[in-house]
Formats: sequence, structure tokens, C-alpha cells
Amino acid sequence: MKKIIYTLTLCLALFSCNPQEPTQFSEAALNDSFISLDGTSTALKNILEAHKGKNIVIDIWASWCSDCIKGMPKVKALQEQFPNAAYVFLSLDRGEEAWKRGIKKYNVEGDHYYLPNAKDCDFANFVNISWIPRYMLINKAGEIVVFNVIEANDNKLIEALKK
Repeated sequence: MKKIIYTLTLCLALFSCNPQEPTQFSEAALNDSFISLDGTSTALKNILEAHKGKNIVIDIWASWCSDCIKGMPKVKALQEQFPNAAYVFLSLDRGEEAWKRGIKKYNVEGDHYYLPNAKDCDFANFVNISWIPRYMLINKAGEIVVFNVIEANDNKLIEALKK
């Protein structure tokens, strides 16, 4: 009987905890450096500032990632459905040339940035990248309203874009 009560208590404790997803980027993540297509280095805060007042869909991807490539038609459908949103693609590619080839090969439209340290940087630590593709949504007020979905047609993402 004690074992059953212990198990039920443990399950209740584990499932009642609802970790809060962040609504703002950490200062370290905002200051992390990304490389633009023209080779300049820029901080995440500058990337977000460029789209201030718009919904910003962030797509963390890589050209070697089969799930990312399979998901591109869903991204293109999202872009058609919500053309007024900004689309920012953050690449975890293994090199800048592979990243640029992937953009052309898969005709990825939006703003493109490369994470030179891939998963070993302040941005990656903040978002805790465990799977790609990874989609996030920053609303018009600059708040993170969707922190972690892995499908571009996820209802959570679509409903947040409708607001």
C-alpha cells in the first residue's frame, strides 16, 4: 500500500509541475552573434529590432537536417498564409558554404543568419535546442509567445499568428 501511495504522490508531483516557458530572451542570448548572408556579424537583438512591430517566426534549421527539409513545404504554406510576418532562419549548418548552398537549393525565403558556434552558444543554451527544425514566434510586442514547436503547421504557432 505504501508503494502505491508513494507512486501516486510521485506521479502527481511530476505531472503537476508546469515549467514556465520564457517570454523574453536572456541578455546573453540577445547579445549572441550571428553571421548574415553578407558575412557581417550581428547580435540577435539587432535581428529582432529590424522586425520590431511584426510577428517574427524563427526557424532554427540546417541544410543537412532531413526533418528540416521535409518541413519546408509547411514553412512555405505558413508564409503564404501569414505574409505579413517576418521569417528569420537561423542555421546550425556545419559551415557557411553549406548553409548558403542549402538556402539556394531549397529556395528558403526570409532573413538568414548562421550560428557560427551552432549548439555551443548563449542563444542555443537559452532555447535549449534538442531537435530541429525548431520554430518560435515573437509577437508584435516583442514577447516570445511560442517557444518550442517542431512543425511549421503546429496549431499553437498558427493560432498565435492569427492574433
